[in-house]
Amino acid sequence: MFSSLRLRLAAWLLLPLSLFVAVSAYFSWRNAAAVADYVQDHDLLASAKVLSDRLIWDGDAVEASVPPAALALFASPAHDQVFLSVTAADGRPLAGMPGFPLPARRQLQGPDRAQWYDAQIEGRAVRAVITERAMYDVAGARAITISVAKTTGSRDAMVRTLWWPTLEYLLAALALALVLTPLALTWELRPVMRLGRQLARRDPLHLDFAVDARSLHSELRPVGETINQFVRELKAHAQAQRRFIADAAHQLRTPLALQASQIEFVRYAREHRTDWDNRRADMDEIWREMQASNRRLVAVTNQLLLLAQAEHADAQTRLVPVDLGAAALHCTEQLAALADRRRIDLGLDAPEAGTAWVLAEPALLDALIANLLDNALRYTPEGGRVTVGVHRAGAQVALTVDDNGPGIPAEALERVFDRFYRLAEGSEGTGLGLAIVREVARGCGATVTLQAHPGEAHGLRVRVLFAAQEKPPRA
Repeated sequence: MFSSLRLRLAAWLLLPLSLFVAVSAYFSWRNAAAVADYVQDHDLLASAKVLSDRLIWDGDAVEASVPPAALALFASPAHDQVFLSVTAADGRPLAGMPGFPLPARRQLQGPDRAQWYDAQIEGRAVRAVITERAMYDVAGARAITISVAKTTGSRDAMVRTLWWPTLEYLLAALALALVLTPLALTWELRPVMRLGRQLARRDPLHLDFAVDARSLHSELRPVGETINQFVRELKAHAQAQRRFIADAAHQLRTPLALQASQIEFVRYAREHRTDWDNRRADMDEIWREMQASNRRLVAVTNQLLLLAQAEHADAQTRLVPVDLGAAALHCTEQLAALADRRRIDLGLDAPEAGTAWVLAEPALLDALIANLLDNALRYTPEGGRVTVGVHRAGAQVALTVDDNGPGIPAEALERVFDRFYRLAEGSEGTGLGLAIVREVARGCGATVTLQAHPGEAHGLRVRVLFAAQEKPPRA
C-alpha cells in the first residue's frame, strides 16, 4: 500500500474522520426530515380541523365549505398543491376532490383521531391526513371523513434548509483536516527526519556516538534509547572482536615465529653438511619442538573455527533433539585413552540415559562436553578423578563434570570464560575451551555455572543446565 509514513498516518486519521462526517451527515438529514415531517403533519391536521369546523347541516344533508384559513396554512414559496376531500359514511363525496386516495387500512389514533400516510395524486407524491367527525341529528350520529393532502415541495425545501448548514460545517471541518493533517505530520515528524540525517552523517566504522533521545517526542524516545543500546552492543561486540583478533594473532605469532626460526636453523644446517653429524641431537630436539608447535597451531586453529561456528547467528536454527546421556558416553569413550595415560579415573554417572533429551546441534554439543572433559583432565593431577554426570529433574536436564583438581580461585571464576585466558602462563591448552562451552550453551538456551566440588576438599564442578525435551518419535 502506501510506503510514506505521512500518507499512512493521514489515511488512519482521515478515513475514520470521513466516515464520521458521512454518518453525522446522514443522522443530521434524518433529524431535519423528522422536523420537516412534523411541521407538515401538524399543518395538515390543523387544516383538517379547520375544515371539520365548517361542516353544517343543510336540511337532511351535511354541507362543507372550504374556508380561506384552511388553505392559508399551506401557503409556501414552493407553491405546493393542496387536495381536500369530505365524504359521508357511505362514501358519497360532500366536498373537495372526488376519488381522493384513502389508506388501505384505516387506523385512526391519538386524541385527534387522525392517521397520516403517503400517497400519489395525479402522479405526484403527496402527504395526507385523514380524520373523522360525528354529525348529530334526530336520526342519530353520522360519521363524516375529512382528508387533506399536500405535495412535498415545501417539506423538501425545509429539509434542505435545516440540513445544509450542518453539512457545510461538516464538509468544512473535513476539508480543514485534509489541509492541516499533512502539514501537522510534516511538522511533527521533523525530529525523526533530524534523527535520520544525524545517523546518515555518522561514520559506520566509528561507534562512539549516541542519539539525543531528549529531543524526540515521548513516544519516540524508546526508539532513540534502543538505537543507543544497539550501538553500545555493537561497540562492545566490535571491541571484543578486535581483542579476539589481537589475542588470536598473539597466540599464533609465537608458534609461527618459533617454527620459522627452527626451519631456518634446519636449512642452515643442511647447507653446512660438516656440522650435520655433530648437531644430530639438536636436530632431533628441533623436530620434536616443531611437531609440538604444529600441534598447538592446529589445536588453536580448530578451536577458533569451533568458536566461530558456536557464535554464528543461525546456530539456533540447527537445533535438534539430542540424547545428552548418549553424547556424554561418546565423549567419555573418546577421552578414555587420554585419562589412562595420565592415570586419572574417568567415570560416567548417567542413570537417565535414554530419557535426557535436549535441544542442541550435535557436533557443537560434542565439542562442549569434550572441552569440559579436556579441561578437567588437563588440570587434574595423576591419581585424580573426573566424573561426568547426566541427570534429569522435571523440566530440566543437568550435565555436570566434577574433578578433584586444584579448582579455580574465586576471583578468576568469571574470567575463565574469556578467550585465551589461562590460570597460569605456560600451561597447556589454548585458553578457548570454556569460551566455546559458554557460546555453545548460549546457543542451546542453556546456562553454565562453576562452583567448588561439593564432595571434595578441593576441585571444581561445572554444571550446564538444559531445558528437557520429549523423546522424538522414531523415523
